[in-house]
Amino acid sequence: MKQSASLRLLLLAFLVTFAASAQQSSAPPPDLTAKFNEYMDAQARISRFTGAVLVAREGKVLFARGYRMANMEHNIANTPQTKFRLGSITKQFTAVAFMQLQEKGKLTVQDLVCKYVPECPAAWAPITIHHLLTHTSGIPSFTSFPDYQPTMMLPSPPEKTLARFRDKPLDFAPGERYSYSNSGYVLLGYILEKVAGQTYDQYLREHILDPAGMSNTGYDWNTTVLPGRASGYSRRGQSAYANAEYIHMSIPHAAGSMYGSVEDFVKWDQALYGETVLKQASLGAMFTPVKDNYAYGWVVRDIAGRKTIGHGGGINGFNTAFTRYPDDNLMVVAFSNVEGTRVGPVTNDLAAIALGLPYELPKERIAITVDPKILDTYVGRYELAPTFSITVTRERDGLMTQATGQSKVPIFAESETKFFLRVVEAQLTFVKDAQGKVTHLILHQGGRDQQAKKVE
Repeated sequence: MKQSASLRLLLLAFLVTFAASAQQSSAPPPDLTAKFNEYMDAQARISRFTGAVLVAREGKVLFARGYRMANMEHNIANTPQTKFRLGSITKQFTAVAFMQLQEKGKLTVQDLVCKYVPECPAAWAPITIHHLLTHTSGIPSFTSFPDYQPTMMLPSPPEKTLARFRDKPLDFAPGERYSYSNSGYVLLGYILEKVAGQTYDQYLREHILDPAGMSNTGYDWNTTVLPGRASGYSRRGQSAYANAEYIHMSIPHAAGSMYGSVEDFVKWDQALYGETVLKQASLGAMFTPVKDNYAYGWVVRDIAGRKTIGHGGGINGFNTAFTRYPDDNLMVVAFSNVEGTRVGPVTNDLAAIALGLPYELPKERIAITVDPKILDTYVGRYELAPTFSITVTRERDGLMTQATGQSKVPIFAESETKFFLRVVEAQLTFVKDAQGKVTHLILHQGGRDQQAKKVE
């Protein structure tokens, strides 16, 4: 549910367990299995991956494995059957629900949202359901508001969450551009319940999950006793872990409230090829991108020359990624129960292995010692965006970084100005002016370079 722009900087340790998928009906070539194992063993050892991954082609599992602990306190291992919070992967299920309601004639995606919202704000008058589904409404995302984290442990059904953003000015005119908004999807959940006459979780179970045969997926209510559910964790310092901060699961609702297992997503993938949940025309419309590669609850882009349809998710203690390669009938899913785990590149690399495309194994970086006086000059706050910054602090003989809303993690020097994280494939370069004063840093992550000005 958290924005993808946020820096996820958290760590996990070594490989613990293996669990083969019960759905595996034919063994992949031995060399393919060896490559999957080699890659994921390196991810577990070097990048500290924890959670579960699965690769399937034409509904047949090629590789499925769990890593480290679903519950650290009771030494319960992750497996392909473990249930993880999905975060924003929930949005694709919300999109399917709206396409179903359109097929049944109960609404259209071109309906104005004010048709369904009493005392609708004047600024929302031009906004349609289509705008909400594609993040082009201009409604600001409530998860970026300053009061979000201090209140996320309190119950907030959709109508209460709506009150937090209904009177906020729009960020832009509806349809003008794309800006990821959890507010828009909570509003969709509110509309769905009014139109369908059911709660969101009831609708999911009856109209989507049961027809797809997804018995290990659902709405992750805090109070439910859910066998096989993973606990979510965050990193504290260099070697300690903490239970993730509590969030009341009424808050994410149609934007990020679900749980699921990697094994269940084989069923979900296959359901989206036929007409199990939607007619082909509706599927085609749902998978058509509008702005910035975003369709209805799905991101559609080319990766290594292949069309992909997928989405990632992040919510307290969890990061998730699910990517489909429809022309190859291939799917890859990676779920983690340690906040900040780099799951997107894992799915990309596992797909590359399955497709015989180039990929790189994670590599160990070597840290060097830097003069403490130089480290002191890097201490401060660096602003990536008005509501998002990276704070650098000195602790003992090194540097720690903390992104807005995240935990502190160490960074390690590979030169006097270049530092790296052990937890994810990310680096920081500190930049100085002609007088030797630090002016900004550059975050290198995911193939992008982002500058952050030093403001304190």
